[in-house]
Amino acid sequence: MNARTADVSRETRETRIRVKVNLDGTGQSNLSTGIGFFDHMLDQIARHGLIDLDIQAEGDLHIDGHHTVEDVGITLGQAVFQAVGDKKGIRRYGHFALAMDDAQIACALDLSARPYLICNLDFPTPKIGRFDSELVREFFQALATHGGITLHIDKKHGFNSHHIAEAAFKAVAKSLRMAVEKDPRNDALPSTKGTL
Repeated sequence: MNARTADVSRETRETRIRVKVNLDGTGQSNLSTGIGFFDHMLDQIARHGLIDLDIQAEGDLHIDGHHTVEDVGITLGQAVFQAVGDKKGIRRYGHFALAMDDAQIACALDLSARPYLICNLDFPTPKIGRFDSELVREFFQALATHGGITLHIDKKHGFNSHHIAEAAFKAVAKSLRMAVEKDPRNDALPSTKGTL
């Protein structure tokens, strides 16, 4: 099987990002964004998606975390899109309902090349530690847009902001793992259109 890997860099006046992914990894991660909680969330994608992730980011954190979080989402989305390749033989769809203490989050996604985000996550607090809660949605918007992913994330319940965010990242990771997996019964492109 060909390696499904990518190495993508992005540099702007606000950030400098490098993302390396291996979709057929074991969940190893090497993460440095300068934002501790965000590194913790990205680690969930690696571990629960069984995707090896190396993300090195420098951003204008003296302003806030917005540019760094969004640009990591952009670059990770581009890397996933590149690593998936022609999409022949993948499952394409993934879904997972994940419980974490008080929080239950459902995710459904399609590697459709038609970016769309539905993100029904309301957070009881504006911050999780020093991390702005609204940046969770910004990250998923960037990931969906640049990964060509139709991504739906819905909170069924939850009152702890940390648990809600972490459950969302884990649910997306589990869904992404399912979607990029090779389908042992079908090595064709999973589309009636003949293209994705």
